[in-house]
Amino acid sequence: MAEGAAGPGGAERYFTRWYKPDVKGRPCEDFCVLQHSNRICVITLAEAHPLLQSGKTIKNINYQISANCSRLQNKVSGKSKRGAQFLTELAPLCRISSSDGEEYTIYSCIRGRLIEVNENILSNPALLQEKPSTEGYIAVVLPKFEESKSITQGLLTPKEYEEVLLKRRSSAS
Repeated sequence: MAEGAAGPGGAERYFTRWYKPDVKGRPCEDFCVLQHSNRICVITLAEAHPLLQSGKTIKNINYQISANCSRLQNKVSGKSKRGAQFLTELAPLCRISSSDGEEYTIYSCIRGRLIEVNENILSNPALLQEKPSTEGYIAVVLPKFEESKSITQGLLTPKEYEEVLLKRRSSAS
């Protein structure tokens, strides 16, 4: 390998990327699900999400979904992950406000137990934009074992997602 050239990172080596574009019919609000071979899934923003476009500054990240539900209150214990909040595909994980006044709701995109949320982005929101696939992840979700093969139905492969992005660009011009 050439000096200075890096090999694939952990996200590329151990995770399979899946994409969910236009979640809840909201254009360009795309999410990425990184699926590990042990079936754990990491929810991140997809490259085309408005929050990752130039000029956006993240003002606030809020894991308080409703008066009675905070993702920060998720307490998981033991091998069977007792106490984990169960999520559906359209369960909100957090809300992110940008400095231009826009608010984005980040959704789970898959069914499963919420294992953890990334509390590091609360004190350092720039991680979301600088390293969305690694330290800037949103949450970790564990699908049920019997659903782990089928959770990717309805998600796009990187190649299919690239086609969606090309169609968007061509329709915008």
